[in-house]
Amino acid sequence: MDLGAPELLIILVVILLLFGGAKLPKLARSLGEAQKEFKKGQEKSPDDTTSPPANPPTNPPTVT
Repeated sequence: MDLGAPELLIILVVILLLFGGAKLPKLARSLGEAQKEFKKGQEKSPDDTTSPPANPPTNPPTVT
C-alpha cells in the first residue's frame, strides 16, 4: 500500500477537521512521547524482564 501526496493531504485535512487547529500541537506532542517510550521499551535487554519462577521449589517435610 503506497500513499501518495493526494492521499496524505486528504488524511491531514480530515485530522484537522476532527481535532481542530488548536489541539494538533498537543496531539503531535503526545504521539512523539508515545513513540519515544515505545522505542525505549524495545531497547531494554531481555535480562531486565526476568520474573520469579511461578512455583518455587519447597522442601518436603521430614518424617521422624
